[in-house]
Amino acid sequence: MGTAIFGCCSFSWRCHQKIGFSRTRACAKVGERQDCVFDGILKRRTALVSGISLISSTVLGFSGEGLAVVKQGLVAGRIPGLSEPDEQGWRTYRRPDGKSGGHGVGWSPIIPYSFAVPQEWEEVPVSIADLGGTEIDLRFANSKQGRLFVIVAPVLRFADNLGDNAKLELIGPPEKVISAFGPEVIGENVEGKVLSMEVAEHSGRTYYQFELEPPHVLITATAAGNRLYLFNVTANGLQWKRNYKDLKKIADSFRVV
Repeated sequence: MGTAIFGCCSFSWRCHQKIGFSRTRACAKVGERQDCVFDGILKRRTALVSGISLISSTVLGFSGEGLAVVKQGLVAGRIPGLSEPDEQGWRTYRRPDGKSGGHGVGWSPIIPYSFAVPQEWEEVPVSIADLGGTEIDLRFANSKQGRLFVIVAPVLRFADNLGDNAKLELIGPPEKVISAFGPEVIGENVEGKVLSMEVAEHSGRTYYQFELEPPHVLITATAAGNRLYLFNVTANGLQWKRNYKDLKKIADSFRVV
């Protein structure tokens, strides 16, 4: 068995202390406690204490570094964001403040967004292998009605003078936005596929709304902070024919808080 090697760090690690013939120990003194690693495995007591501390900070909301991490949107995994159904059986999703996904080093936390879906729609995992890669922030789906996904992309891809409070109308008119970002949604050029373009305003924020086919897709675009938001609702031919009214309602409900 070879000897494991551990590097030193700012916590005054005592490195490369050989124990017997083939084991290496690295220890750090933290307050009155000394934590050690044997062959790369943290002592069980230390691991348990660390785990409890992490849970206390992030879940229970104790003050300190853990709470700051939550505020910065670096909590791993999916966090439920759906409300209870209303009288019509629709639920509202609001992006949780603590959801992970900074989309790049140096980016500010993603400004929350919301939308409404029928009760049967559920969140599904996002893969970085998906079309859109790491810029896809969320997916929802219903096997009988269709799918939706949210792309959050840096406005720097359009211009470098928009600052940290970009407005959609400064990025460009609807034609420019759909020509540049439509291919990320449908995987091909959008020329000849745009059936309609509309401009709406809600709470002082401008939204562009598009309908494309084929493939059948409704796109709602807006800008907030230093990002462009693309909310995309899509379905196959049969789903589109049977559920167009609900799909349009979902697309029209998208808001950035």
